[in-house]
Amino acid sequence: MRLIIDLARGMLSRRRRQTLVSVLGVALGVAFFIAITSIMRGFQTYFIQQVIDVQPHIVIKDETRSPAPQAAHMAAPDGAVAINGVKPVDRLRGIRASGERLAVLEAIPGAAAAPILTGAALLRYGSRDVTITVTGVDPTRYARVSNIEKDMLSGRLEDLRATANGLIIGDSLALRLGVQLGDTVVAVSPRGVSLQMKIVGLFHTGLATLDQSAGYVLLKVNQVLQDRPNVVNQILLRLGDVTQAEPLAREIEARFGERTESWEEQNRNILTVFVIQNAIMYSVTGAILLVAAFGIYNIISTVVFEKTRDIAILKSLGFTEGDVQLLFLAQGLIAGFLGAALGCLIGQLMIEGLAQVRFHTETPAGNDRFLLARDWRIYAIASGFAMASAALAAVIPARRAARLDPVQIIRGAA
Repeated sequence: MRLIIDLARGMLSRRRRQTLVSVLGVALGVAFFIAITSIMRGFQTYFIQQVIDVQPHIVIKDETRSPAPQAAHMAAPDGAVAINGVKPVDRLRGIRASGERLAVLEAIPGAAAAPILTGAALLRYGSRDVTITVTGVDPTRYARVSNIEKDMLSGRLEDLRATANGLIIGDSLALRLGVQLGDTVVAVSPRGVSLQMKIVGLFHTGLATLDQSAGYVLLKVNQVLQDRPNVVNQILLRLGDVTQAEPLAREIEARFGERTESWEEQNRNILTVFVIQNAIMYSVTGAILLVAAFGIYNIISTVVFEKTRDIAILKSLGFTEGDVQLLFLAQGLIAGFLGAALGCLIGQLMIEGLAQVRFHTETPAGNDRFLLARDWRIYAIASGFAMASAALAAVIPARRAARLDPVQIIRGAA
């Protein structure tokens, strides 16, 4: 094997210019693969982290995934029954006996659960009226399933307990109403209940839908405001391992019956776009490497053509067809390995260069640069694909060299 590798290196070194061009082609293909993949993976990872950071991992809602079956269908499940225009039976919305469910959910290792009640309300301050979504929370539990504490500009979530009818709103909503910390507003629910509330905190998430139209109060206060005593309409769940959200959501739904959605289900459309994006990205960068592999195919085909007499001599010395095929395959792998190694170095330099680029723009998340993924697996995939492309490019000329008849070659030379 050592002899075959030495021979392969010798054949490549005699055609230095062609070998250098082929190696550079593979290197540039690997480098662009690494740089583009790093940018795309970095953006996707950042986006998913933001989604996971803002949203709970699992949401249990006070509804069922599909309507209850009608009596006629239940009486004749296999019969030719058609029902049209039947209105569903009115049911009192809400998750009752939430304490039992919370006990079961909090027994899951690494899980934190919090019940909430959401509902619409009209905030009135002077002559200004703004419709918002009020969320009733238990501050201690809610702090474990959300990151609202880190978005607080003033006040704390626990201030809801210290103040009667305390209210926390977004800074954009406060600007729309013209209120400040400590001001008192009037909240009116669709059920006609009216409460005076005191602003005890302001938050800023960077999401306009939350900052302009969301507010937090104590769970008991919102139950009074919405006229829904002892009722919650969602249970939020946060996990230690976010990858377990989807299978765990299916288990919870099968056990309790309420519709249960994981963060993956809630953002399925966006995650599907990422799959298509990755397919396009890998196709384009893979095509670059395949084009570079044609350079390896060209140089090995030329070597086979020029070294026919040498091949005949090797076979006459006892080299088998497998040895000759391995000889030229090794040349392709050597060129691919050198290109992959050089490409990884150039790719790292490209990533470092991209990391220095600044856009000088303000974004809600505070990022003004490329979001780059520095993952060793990107380098491994790029190198593996380069080596596979080089091997594939070398197979055809290697097989042609292995099938050469030494007798015919020497007779023709004579």
